[in-house]
Amino acid sequence: MGRLVYRGRWTLLALSLVAALLLAPLALSGRAAGGAFEDPRSGSATAARWSEQWYGGQSPDVVIIYRHPAVTVYDSRYKKAVHDSLRGLPDAYVRRRATYWTTGSKEMVSKDEHSTYALVTLKGAKRESYAAIAGRLRSAKNLYVEVGGAVPMQAELDGQAAADLARVSAIAAPVLLVLLVVVFGSLVAALLPLVVGLLAVLGALALLPEVSVYSWYAVVLLGLGLAVDHSLLMLRAFREEIRGGATSEQAVARTMASAGRAVTVSGATVAASLLALLLFPQPFLRSIGLGAAVVALVAAVAALLVLPALLGVLGPRVDALRVIPDLGPVRRDAGGWHAIASSVVRRPVAYLVAVTVVLVALAALLSHVQFGNTDHRALPAASESRRVAETLDRDFPRNALSPIDVHVLADDSVYARSFMDQVERLPHVTGVEMVGESKKNGAVRLAVRHDLDPMSAEAEGLVTLIRSVAPGPDIHLVVVGGPTAARLDLRNSLSATLPWLAVVVCSVMLVLLSAALGSLVLPVRALPALVLSAGASFGVLAWAFQGGLLGFTGPVDASVAMLIVVVAFGMSVDHEVYLVSRARAEWLRTGGHAEAVAVGLRETGGVITGAALLLMAVAGTFATAGITVVRLLGVGLCVAIAVDAVLVRVLLGPASMRLLGSAGWWPLRSRERHELREDPSPAPLPLPPADRRPITAGGSERRPMLTIKGRPAVFGADTDPVPAPAEPAEVSRPGWEKVAEGRTRAVRANADGSGWTWVEVDE
Repeated sequence: MGRLVYRGRWTLLALSLVAALLLAPLALSGRAAGGAFEDPRSGSATAARWSEQWYGGQSPDVVIIYRHPAVTVYDSRYKKAVHDSLRGLPDAYVRRRATYWTTGSKEMVSKDEHSTYALVTLKGAKRESYAAIAGRLRSAKNLYVEVGGAVPMQAELDGQAAADLARVSAIAAPVLLVLLVVVFGSLVAALLPLVVGLLAVLGALALLPEVSVYSWYAVVLLGLGLAVDHSLLMLRAFREEIRGGATSEQAVARTMASAGRAVTVSGATVAASLLALLLFPQPFLRSIGLGAAVVALVAAVAALLVLPALLGVLGPRVDALRVIPDLGPVRRDAGGWHAIASSVVRRPVAYLVAVTVVLVALAALLSHVQFGNTDHRALPAASESRRVAETLDRDFPRNALSPIDVHVLADDSVYARSFMDQVERLPHVTGVEMVGESKKNGAVRLAVRHDLDPMSAEAEGLVTLIRSVAPGPDIHLVVVGGPTAARLDLRNSLSATLPWLAVVVCSVMLVLLSAALGSLVLPVRALPALVLSAGASFGVLAWAFQGGLLGFTGPVDASVAMLIVVVAFGMSVDHEVYLVSRARAEWLRTGGHAEAVAVGLRETGGVITGAALLLMAVAGTFATAGITVVRLLGVGLCVAIAVDAVLVRVLLGPASMRLLGSAGWWPLRSRERHELREDPSPAPLPLPPADRRPITAGGSERRPMLTIKGRPAVFGADTDPVPAPAEPAEVSRPGWEKVAEGRTRAVRANADGSGWTWVEVDE
């Protein structure tokens, strides 16, 4: 395949450019949709649907707080100013208006009687309707007005997210470019992962249907991370081949045969594993899984087609505009990664125990984690929507706008009275009110008010108590909804699906990695490492987030947690495949297990940590965002990637492989290993044509000159102990000798017929 890509390199690049130009408008057309976090089968989701269908809406979309420092709500001038303002809202966008004077609800009057609020329910598309009336909501004369509620808060979140994205991009772009140059060594090479990443992101976004905005984050972050990973691996292999004297075509072909295989296995494994998120009933999780799987496949395809084509065009010029000096190939028995690999291989038990203890200790912090949904506390303190929510909680009866929503199905509303009496006697319940009746559907809607924080565990316990109340023989069904019930149902749904997700992901990884690596043991070994890595990362995250280190002490947002899991999982599997694939190749070649593990770490350690550093730099800029959940995403990704790259891939993984010994490769066929070991030399190259051999002055043939990198060979230093061949015609294959563990010095004929050249190659 490598030779086909090389021969069609210009065609591939032209087609890629055309595809990018065609896909860019579709990818950037704004087809993202708001993610639905609820399980459609849950009680809270059912209650929300019934509220919308039977009673015309579950909750108000806009909350408008009015305040006057001297005049009380009971003054007629106050009423006139509020109602005149609300009457100015077009009926085409507004379904319902509710005030203290239309409902008589004293909960809509503040404790000092100088503030009140109005509730507005919108028609049609909520965001568009709100945008149409937003300018008229503050028209009340002589009153201080603040606007909040679900729709304005979401609009403010989106606006803040756009501002954060612009600021993060301005910071991340130069940082990323500098680090790419440092990691890849030259300006030309640094552009390669950007090309692959851009194609991966554009292709994935164009291929995806309308998906959650959260999947966009997954696509961009995972696409960039995998592009850097794949590019580093392919470029390293290509440079080694070029340094070994291979032509551009040969280098591309050999790179595709080695590094390309690892990229293929990684892309298939990551994509297939992430598709398991489709098991979840929540639309936002299904959307993230689909987006991440598609970008993993597109990134692998771009790395296997476009990147080799670019390398074939550039050839040795891939190192043009070099910024970091090229120190040449590092000896296999020298360098920092050699020291780390040797240490891990010599003391695997110590490393395994020490790292496992650290990971378990960090994972133990998860015992106090609380997962929830985004609320007003995610916004900056100066946000208007946040001020409105805090004012309602501080100055008005608590939970006036977030009661527990209960639907009672009975033949007559009188049968709901006994149920209401039972609920009213529950602890922390301050009142139960019948707020709607649907005679057509035989249903009554109740609002259960309480004095608890709706995001607290105590409020969830109250929901559980209400659901456990015996409804009586005349009541057919009781369904409990509201924000607290939705949070409880989300966690219960995730807990019920996670075991099945684990089974599917483990099965997919075992099948694909076993087929690719020829071992059943090593994929099984990787699973506990993945669990420990995720547990430790979230333990640190929960400690930092809920401890107030990020300026917030609420629950960890479940959607952001899943984003971190998806991106970290993709990078983790990618790095695992690279490490084990390289160790496998070394073991097949030499049969030495300890040396194979050391070589695997030595050759891939730079790739793993380099890619991790680049993605951490991008994610770290998210910590400057104004929205708390975006800061959570940035810090969480930095922690997860650092824990996996340093503790798991560099230390724990190689140590566990070393302890398994040769049994770790079971049931890889030993015959394949011996076949590779019997003939470590490269295939013989054809001799130069007779009419191009050097001729002496006397007209007779002379021995061709031996050269090393263009200079004459020094006999005894460069050529000993293998002498130059007596007659070129009698040489059927290059000579070779052992020069170091794992290395061979071979004599190869020059293509122009000028003689032979010594080169050092892997056995």
